[in-house]
Amino acid sequence: MDLLDRFNLRPETAWVVTFVTGVVVLAGASLAFTQRVFWGFLWQYFWGPIRADANGEACVGYVVEQDTVLSESGALTSCREAALAPEFGTVYLAEPGYTVVSTVGYISVLTFMLAGVYLLIDRINLQPYPRFFFALVPFMLFGGVLRTVEDAFVAALDQGITPAVEYPASALLISPVIYFVVFAVVIAALAGGKWLARSGRTTTFYYPLGVAGGVVLAGAFGYLLVLAATTEYVTLHADILAIVLGVATAAAVGAYLAVDRTRPVINAGTGLMGLVVIWGHAIDGAANVLANDWVDEIWSLGEYTPKHPFNEFIINTTTTLQGGQNVAGVYVGEAWPFFLLKIAVPVAFLTVFDEQFLDESPRYAILLLTAIVAVGLGPGTRDMVRIAFGI
Repeated sequence: MDLLDRFNLRPETAWVVTFVTGVVVLAGASLAFTQRVFWGFLWQYFWGPIRADANGEACVGYVVEQDTVLSESGALTSCREAALAPEFGTVYLAEPGYTVVSTVGYISVLTFMLAGVYLLIDRINLQPYPRFFFALVPFMLFGGVLRTVEDAFVAALDQGITPAVEYPASALLISPVIYFVVFAVVIAALAGGKWLARSGRTTTFYYPLGVAGGVVLAGAFGYLLVLAATTEYVTLHADILAIVLGVATAAAVGAYLAVDRTRPVINAGTGLMGLVVIWGHAIDGAANVLANDWVDEIWSLGEYTPKHPFNEFIINTTTTLQGGQNVAGVYVGEAWPFFLLKIAVPVAFLTVFDEQFLDESPRYAILLLTAIVAVGLGPGTRDMVRIAFGI
């Protein structure tokens, strides 16, 4: 703050200046050092994976000597072999999913953007804060379902069918771009809710905000239901939805009640918001375990590989420690520790949100709680709905 006072800058102005400076520096570096900065960094770790994901390709590669992008379906019959083949020269490979580099990059951007969101909501009356928090939950579910809609587009491409939305427009529905799309929808709904409340059409803003979230969620899920009823590449398995929701809800409620009985001070500050935090991550944990270990065993839906390095690390470590997918001759899978972590870690986070924190910094606390839920419930919903529709 001393630096801001010295230059007579408001935090909002400093944030905007930092954002613009970052964009200009990246753009300038991409123009000055196109191969290293744009292709070797921005494209390889960020945009390339989005392109590959949108087109349902195992990888895409930028061939430096040819100044062209090749896909797996084209010249790159084997991504890793092409990277080593001397006739291709230098190849920057991009694969769907996350890498350590992209994960660090996204966390950095998310942290910066959260600071901007905090500065924004600091100017808006969002009381009562718990009601605002609960009104945002449908939007988090919406984000996961909307991401699955893009998965359905890829499934259509795999069957030789032109989807409703193609690349590059479909990139709007792929992480991390989809987070900005959902954020824009939330802001529009919040503005509408505020207008309805100010004009006296509703008594508060959070009811229309929650309803708007429910409407967009129903629209996205309804689209998947239509695809399941009218196409062969999408098939609804309602029992998978029931299992994930049932297991996650039971585990979350059990953990919440156990904490309330043994360490009630942890739940004192957040109340039922803490239950939502645990539940959101329990959805992610249950969906991951089911997708990795059981959907092929029980429903023969094929293999679902982890998209995130952390998930992959947990699975690989478990496989090594227990010597495979069986324990004492019984199949247990290899992703089950991820579910346990997805219960324990949110509880650990909640220890920070005591009554004093909520009373002294309610906006900041709600922002952090929302972010914590979103990074679990969003991807978890995507995984749950994706396997439930066999995509």
